[in-house]
Amino acid sequence: MNGKHRLTALLLCGVMLLLTGCGAAASTDIPSAEVSAVQATIGTWKTAQTLTPYFYEDFVPGGSTVEVKPFTNPGDQKTALLAGSLDMTGTTIPTAIQAAAAGEPIKIVTSLCKKCSALVVGKDSDIQSADDLKGKTIAYVPGTMHHVLLLDVLRRAGLDPAKDVTLTRIDFFDMGQALAGGQIDAFLSGEPYPSRAVQDGYGRILSYPYFDDSIGTINAAMIVTEDTIQSKPELVQTLVDAHIAAAQFMNEDQDAWLDKAASFGTDKALLQTSADNIELCWDIDEVFIQNTKNLAQQMVELGMIDHVPDIDALFDLSFLEQAKQQGA
Repeated sequence: MNGKHRLTALLLCGVMLLLTGCGAAASTDIPSAEVSAVQATIGTWKTAQTLTPYFYEDFVPGGSTVEVKPFTNPGDQKTALLAGSLDMTGTTIPTAIQAAAAGEPIKIVTSLCKKCSALVVGKDSDIQSADDLKGKTIAYVPGTMHHVLLLDVLRRAGLDPAKDVTLTRIDFFDMGQALAGGQIDAFLSGEPYPSRAVQDGYGRILSYPYFDDSIGTINAAMIVTEDTIQSKPELVQTLVDAHIAAAQFMNEDQDAWLDKAASFGTDKALLQTSADNIELCWDIDEVFIQNTKNLAQQMVELGMIDHVPDIDALFDLSFLEQAKQQGA
């Protein structure tokens, strides 16, 4: 039984209880936010790690409409949210930090995905560790989470990105071809491109650049505007509840998740491989927030922002807390 059917059944039970004189019990068991239909427009990407909003409609009250608009750029998603075209959107943690540093009124209300990144070298390359990257050409996309992770890898290896390696800007879609053709020696990007390099036989994973004393595995989250929180808190709660239920469903039913991802044109076998490096999530804990603070500090050092914003204020965890109280 999907989420809509469960909620419909609960609502019908509540009506029956009301008719038999147990209206108070029905009201307690079914908060109004859970049974009120919503209309919402959500932004996300068509990647395996960011498909959770495509399952929201199965976990919102009957009669609801959830329109999902796909984007390719997290900055565009944030801009659409601020313009009022979206009620909620996914975005990368660096983009959310940049918004906070610019004073833009957005809040992170739930996490979306973790991990998803890998450092890839040529299959037959002599590069066996990060130390061996000295003198090599590495592809990256400036200003992304992967950019920050790459610089963290180089720093830990004692390599100066301005002197010891050559960093070249190449779009994620073109990195594999550049590696296969010998134009670069390595790249750091998100899935499924690292897994594709391995599957197609021209690359191998050098490392998964997750460091517990730095950024950890944080990647992307769902954001809303402060105005939406103030004017439509019930909508935000319903969407956060749906996000939690959808993420839990996708983690429990990998075939349903990957079939949806494959419907957008990526080979399912490749998705199954890359799934090992993807964590679908919803919760936000103290470690997540501390890793976000660490990321913000690194972004200042990279010149991506000019100051560390109030990271604690960037999060509104009240909706997650309410969902947990209701048994999420």
